[in-house]
Amino acid sequence: MGFLIRMAFWFSLVLLALPLNVGSNETGYQSVGPIQALFAAREAVGDIAGICERKPDVCETGKSAMHTITARAKETAKIAAAMLDDKTAEPDTATTTGSVPEDIVLPAKVDLPAKN
Repeated sequence: MGFLIRMAFWFSLVLLALPLNVGSNETGYQSVGPIQALFAAREAVGDIAGICERKPDVCETGKSAMHTITARAKETAKIAAAMLDDKTAEPDTATTTGSVPEDIVLPAKVDLPAKN
């Protein structure tokens, strides 16, 4: 979910940087340039960083969530590594493809009638 939010943010900055003459003719809204958008984004990030002083319980919950996500990612990586390193698994020899079973004996020479 965080990836989608960041992607939407950066995509909106890219759209603001494109030199299009759209949006400046609407009443009640002024056109925003890429530099103004960058400064506004920097101030928004600064405001988000200051949320820990205003609401410390939000930061504690965020830290706990990040710890839980990190622990789950480590455990998942351990499981994946164990699955990749598992040497006890034998290849499936019950099904062979592209070969002839050994019990079938093929003739050495096949005589086909010639077409005229």
